[in-house]
This record gives sequence, structure tokens and C-alpha cells, in this order.
Amino acid sequence: MRICVRFFAAAQAAAGVEQSVVELTDKATLADLEIQLGQSNPQLAEVLERCSYLHESVAVRDRSRALSSGDTVDVLPPFAGG
Repeated sequence: MRICVRFFAAAQAAAGVEQSVVELTDKATLADLEIQLGQSNPQLAEVLERCSYLHESVAVRDRSRALSSGDTVDVLPPFAGG
């Protein structure tokens, strides 16, 4: 299945792209996506440890969340500011 991944801030800098389409096996989870992204880019793997995710525009903390082909996942590193 194909998942659209959008990267923001430090995640975008580490990934080197604003977005990417990732191929995953059927029944893949957010954890599977995180592992695959990290394996292909060690710098991104370090950033992913601190990131939060939006799955179809909904905040997700549970990495066992199932993904479906065509879904969009946003990768959001911690933001600072006032």
C-alpha cells in the first residue's frame, strides 16, 4: 500500500524533502512506517524519536494505529516558541 508522508520543520530538514510516498505491506501500522523511514535515513531516525504524528489530520499517540492505502501521515517534531 502507498502512504503519503509529509515532513515539517526538523523532520523535513532530516528527510530532505517536504513529502514522500512510502510503500508498505498491507496491514502496516504507524510503527511500521516509522521503522521503514528510520531504516532508510539514520538522521531522520534520530528526529523521529521525538516526533508526533497526525494520521488523516488526527493526532495519534498509539504507534499500533493501522494505516490504509492512500492515507496521509504528517510528521511533526517538537516546536518551540512563544
